[in-house]
Amino acid sequence: MRHRKSFNHLGRTASHRKAMLSNMASSLILHKRITTTVAKAKALRGYVEPLITKSKEDTTHSRRVVFSYLTDKYAVTELFRNIAPKIADRPGGYTRIIKLGKRLGDNAEMAMIELVDFNELLLTDKSKKTKSTRRRRGGAKKNTETKPVVEATNDDLVEDAVVVEEKVAVTTKEEKKTEDK
Repeated sequence: MRHRKSFNHLGRTASHRKAMLSNMASSLILHKRITTTVAKAKALRGYVEPLITKSKEDTTHSRRVVFSYLTDKYAVTELFRNIAPKIADRPGGYTRIIKLGKRLGDNAEMAMIELVDFNELLLTDKSKKTKSTRRRRGGAKKNTETKPVVEATNDDLVEDAVVVEEKVAVTTKEEKKTEDK
């Protein structure tokens, strides 16, 4: 019976699971988005969101607590310097899981987990994207005003004309053969 089993063991021993989640959390913090299976993404969300909440308070104690989970000083620095100020006003829900479909090799359900405030595609200003509507041009009225036509005299045309001298091109038999091919 599966009663009172609170989290997914992911088919791994405790030490392997802890190391895997620590590595995945560090990768998520450094790269802002990773692709994994749905089960691992859900387990990672429960692992990394309390760490992000802890990073809102930048104290030595909170840094040490977060470091004990991540064991990557670059990820801890990135979390406290760049991520924490950006999510300071968010009350939770720092990650988003997007299902991607099934993996070709083993048909496992794949997902992309990302930090919510770091998605450039969704954060772009939607007012910049204006949808153009297509309309018929048949109903538009044309400008009926006529412009006065200035007639040119023959003297003006003769002065502006450019003199071109023609030369007869002499081709050899070899050039004719290459042109025919």
